[in-house]
Amino acid sequence: MTENDLASLFLTLKLASVTSLCLALIGTPLAWWLSQTKSFWKNIVQPLVALPIVLPPTVIGFYLLIAFSPQSFFGAAWLNTTGVPLAFSFSGLVVGSIIYSLPFYVQPVQVSFQSIQRELIETATSLGSGKLDRFFTLIMPLSKKGFLIGFCLSFAHTIGEFGIVLMIGGNIPEETRVISIAIFDQVETLNYERAHFLSGSLLMFSFLILALLYRTDRVWNDKKFT
Repeated sequence: MTENDLASLFLTLKLASVTSLCLALIGTPLAWWLSQTKSFWKNIVQPLVALPIVLPPTVIGFYLLIAFSPQSFFGAAWLNTTGVPLAFSFSGLVVGSIIYSLPFYVQPVQVSFQSIQRELIETATSLGSGKLDRFFTLIMPLSKKGFLIGFCLSFAHTIGEFGIVLMIGGNIPEETRVISIAIFDQVETLNYERAHFLSGSLLMFSFLILALLYRTDRVWNDKKFT
């Protein structure tokens, strides 16, 4: 790998790590609320969370670019607070990646929460366990499979982003030039050999992530029935 490729790879891993950690903080309480609530607002929030699955990345990227603009309320508030624009920055990539990868974290965790037997929670409550105590000592351990799947999927999905990254981040070396943009650059300059190398690396990484998830799922299922 060249120095530029290594810089793009490091930036990609940094973006995926920061995004996945932020999703764990934001998506976990959201997934819990969606799994427990019977509120009318669930009918609105749940489709909104799932929108990135069906919307083209360029559509989301276009509206995020408008929202990040200094002329918009959100973009202006960010600029006034931090002194730097949100568009075409690493922070902008993080915000966009959180929105775009949100369903890939929330949905597996939500399914895990919903699969917990209600009787277990009621028993813990009757024994005097508080809400936070129940969540951290009972619910989270029983939902570890969903957390692992959600974290791995959101991490891998962020690494493979292209459309949103290009729309809101552009192609700034060591700032927004992630590995998917680097591949696009190599193809544009007809450097197919390096494009093959970078694409093959992403392909192998994605395969290993999925293989790990399926292997973990089989191990847990085997333990469940033994």
